[in-house]
Amino acid sequence: MGSGRRSVGEADGKRSGEERVRLLSERMLRKKLYVVLSIAKRGSDLKPHLVAHLEYMIGLEKEGLLFASGPFSPSNGGAPGDGMTILRTANLKQARAIASRDPFVVNGLRTFEVREWTLNEGSLGLRVNLSDQTVEVT
Repeated sequence: MGSGRRSVGEADGKRSGEERVRLLSERMLRKKLYVVLSIAKRGSDLKPHLVAHLEYMIGLEKEGLLFASGPFSPSNGGAPGDGMTILRTANLKQARAIASRDPFVVNGLRTFEVREWTLNEGSLGLRVNLSDQTVEVT
């Protein structure tokens, strides 16, 4: 209600598929981000380099370059040590340079692939509790 967004409902049933796609996507974010898919070399012990890796990731976060990062769950065939990082960089070259400086990569414990990704839809919720100065991401 009152969002100003067009809905694509029954009245739009007569529109062409291309027109409906245009209407549905015209206000999407279209933010270019870069996804780093990290693959741990099997049998590698990441623990000795975990502190350096976490400090590196937190540093990227503080610089505003890190959108999200974390490990994949080893369930469903995933391997311990595999992970994904989403970067806010100007281009693919910069994203690759950042990924190549990860201590896990520098020490030969992970390889990576970088892909350009367009963030179109989704939501983010924040709850700020003033009484105890906490923030919850929902």
